Amino acid sequence: MNETDTEQPTPVEEKAETHPWADLTPDHHFLLRLAPLPTDRMTGQRPLRFVQLGKAERHGEDLSVLSLSVQLPGQRVHREHNFLNVWADHGKKEIRFTADPGTLDSGLLQVEPSNRGLGRFLLAQGIAWAKSKWGHYHVLGMELPARDGFVEEMRKRRDHVVEKQGFTLTYAEGQHLKAHYSAAKASELSDEWNTDKVQVLSLLDVGSMLEQADKGLHERDLTIFKLEERIAAYKRDDAGLKFTMVCLVAFCLFEAGLLIWTVLQ
Repeated sequence: MNETDTEQPTPVEEKAETHPWADLTPDHHFLLRLAPLPTDRMTGQRPLRFVQLGKAERHGEDLSVLSLSVQLPGQRVHREHNFLNVWADHGKKEIRFTADPGTLDSGLLQVEPSNRGLGRFLLAQGIAWAKSKWGHYHVLGMELPARDGFVEEMRKRRDHVVEKQGFTLTYAEGQHLKAHYSAAKASELSDEWNTDKVQVLSLLDVGSMLEQADKGLHERDLTIFKLEERIAAYKRDDAGLKFTMVCLVAFCLFEAGLLIWTVLQ
């Protein structure tokens, strides 16, 4: 009887650590106003926009998490964009920022539209949540991807956001592509953001904006109606003047004909 070759087990790829809370559905929604900004040569036009902030929060004996996401009206983005989870590990007394749904691995926050203050706003919200409860926890640092270092302006913008929020940014000696951010404690981080760029709107704010918009539309309609009335009056006057001119021309022709007839008699 021939021996059959035993199949070698295929190596199982290591998967990122997952958790049932890693991909939460938002429990609460808020409206964000992105203020209009001058056109940027790299990111293009930056008009007034409104986006939706989704928020969910869970707590357990070992872990707590705050999940933040941003939805754009009429626009789909990559799954890993506009997403931030802040994890509090109570066993390790550690805070971890993750930007990849479905995983506990650290990742760099990516937002669309870019260069509008959204990234700093999301970080500030996560930091405020962590500081309010576990300010003494250590913040797990991470390596920043090298791709952001290829464009000097993008790298400076990213570094500005990281440092403004209170993280310590370090580069490998003599290199601008390998950077690492960290913080000793959550309490050392800053939960401020540029409120001139991003504003959280309450229901009263939204109602007031709608009232102002409706008032503006009414005033515009009234102005258009008055202009249309003036145009109609001008048209009537113009028609009257044209009739008068035609009558005057006809009278002049009659008088000229009568004069010529009188002379020729």
